[in-house]
Amino acid sequence: MVAINPSDIAIIIIVALVLFVGSSKIPELFRSMGKALGEFKKGRMEAEMEINQMQNQPPASTYQSPQSNQQKAASPEDLEKQIKDLQKQLDEMKKQQKTQ
Repeated sequence: MVAINPSDIAIIIIVALVLFVGSSKIPELFRSMGKALGEFKKGRMEAEMEINQMQNQPPASTYQSPQSNQQKAASPEDLEKQIKDLQKQLDEMKKQQKTQ
């Protein structure tokens, strides 16, 4: 049986690329493969950083929830006033967009 070396496989792949893809498309193909590899490395680094941050967080007993630092919930009247103000702002933005 014939043993196939990694260099033989590389030559076969290069010949197949030239035959099926064309010599003009090969640089574009490798460029897109390089971009994909770069994005993969970037994602891997972000995941590693996130894991490290999770490991460096203090234990749950000393962790304070964000809700304990916030004020009490607003009254219904305040919420209704905020909704009306936001609706007015939205209407004004729609009018400005129509005039443009």
